[in-house]
Amino acid sequence: MTDNEQVSLTPKSDAKTFSRSFDFSLDFEKINFRKRPKLYRIGRGEEGVLLVEPYKSEILPFWQFEDEAQATESSAKIFALFLDYLEKNDFVGADMARKFLLMGYTRARRYANHKKGTHKTGRKNKGATPKVKVLLNDAVATEKHPHSHTDEVKATVAKIFKDKSDQAKLNPKYIELKEQFNLLIRQD
Repeated sequence: MTDNEQVSLTPKSDAKTFSRSFDFSLDFEKINFRKRPKLYRIGRGEEGVLLVEPYKSEILPFWQFEDEAQATESSAKIFALFLDYLEKNDFVGADMARKFLLMGYTRARRYANHKKGTHKTGRKNKGATPKVKVLLNDAVATEKHPHSHTDEVKATVAKIFKDKSDQAKLNPKYIELKEQFNLLIRQD
């Protein structure tokens, strides 16, 4: 071995690099993920929830979180779709239903915590931390609104979706299919 050569401590592999990251470079308008599930990646959180067809079109019409009654009906319907996908061993569909439940939680939580449901700010005071923005008391800055009826409604809605999301994530069949799916996509 010469001075210019280095010993590699990591084994060389001929396998393609495996990634669980959601691939936003795909042409989502042309891909049917039911027919081509190996192209799907779980990603983080809600990634791809509004992109992956045909599941988006099947689940989105039932996704509502305006009030407690809507959230209860919506989360129950989406959870029923989740169970139906599991029964058909359709992991991608089940994961998409789980993501819609999670999105119900995060969006309702955002509306519970922030006036108008947004936590983004305008150009003024850009870069300031959220705490500083609240202290600046600027109309453009993030506003935490006082606990009101609407705030409590959205907090209740968030809890409804969170409970269903947790049930989905901890479902033994979902966990089993997720493990099988990860093994399947690693092989490619």
